[in-house]
Amino acid sequence: MARPVTMFTGQWADLSLEELAKKMAEIGYDGLELACWGDHMDVFKAAEDLEYCKKQKAILKKNNLQLFAISNHLAGQLVCDPNDDSRSDMFAPQDCAGDAEKKRAWAVDAMKATAKAAKNLGLGVVNGFTGSSIWHMLYSFPPVSDQMIEDGFKHFADMWNPILDVFDECGVKFALEVHPTEIAFDIVTAKKALKAIGNREAFGFNFDPSHLHWQMVDPVRFIKEFPDRIYHVHMKDAALQLDGFSGILSSHLNFGQPDRGWDFRSLGHGGVDFEEIIRALNRIGYTGPLSVEWEDCGMERFHGAAEACEFVKNIDFAPSNVQFDDAFDK
Repeated sequence: MARPVTMFTGQWADLSLEELAKKMAEIGYDGLELACWGDHMDVFKAAEDLEYCKKQKAILKKNNLQLFAISNHLAGQLVCDPNDDSRSDMFAPQDCAGDAEKKRAWAVDAMKATAKAAKNLGLGVVNGFTGSSIWHMLYSFPPVSDQMIEDGFKHFADMWNPILDVFDECGVKFALEVHPTEIAFDIVTAKKALKAIGNREAFGFNFDPSHLHWQMVDPVRFIKEFPDRIYHVHMKDAALQLDGFSGILSSHLNFGQPDRGWDFRSLGHGGVDFEEIIRALNRIGYTGPLSVEWEDCGMERFHGAAEACEFVKNIDFAPSNVQFDDAFDK
């Protein structure tokens, strides 16, 4: 078994899909995971126009690339985010800027359209974010009551259940990338998120070990805790750089700054144990794509993309269907 190796196009949206597909095919990728920004995937068009869907898929097919999933992280973030500062203005149309609820309403429509787009593309999985109305309460000062946290999970359920109803209607699953600033950012909050929506099958996870690793949460434990909810897999590495000077909260330093307590790394250059992850994915029977999300401020990106493709193909292996000592009985 060789799982398909794909590239998430989110960090490459400055390139046209035509240009990117050609380059990633030359590197050796099996497919692309299309981001719903740039010119890679317009979900409002794809939700209504089958010819547009055929056109986008034809670009991949021309380059012998497959499509397994689309990802709408930016719109998903606005569904539950407070949206109360200019950071999120860039995620929505310009006429939503500065208006928290207008951004939210647009985002809800966008996520419903994303489910319909996936159906029209013949896909079963959409990856993305949910946002969180309570992330800013992470450190409990001023004091945060238990009720405030429960209200945040209820708000998530109230906002996302109608979206997930559309996913169900379309026969598509939503895979949350468990990540700081989302309603679920570790194992405990992932369990609470599932409980909040009644464990409905439409909602699962896009497993990305990098976001767990720097929080010192065991990525393999995450797979063990949610064996039936791993709907998609991102391959991304991270490195802890704690030297007694800076901390895990990153000191308001941007990615790539030398004094940060942690940073994302190109695959194989961080601390994530990918062999154990492959073994865990084998145990749960995951056969979907291994999708590279390439982020490394210290490496030229095309070099990193090529190296990452080779890394994933080398680290992936099929599970054994025999006990190694069975032959002793023969």
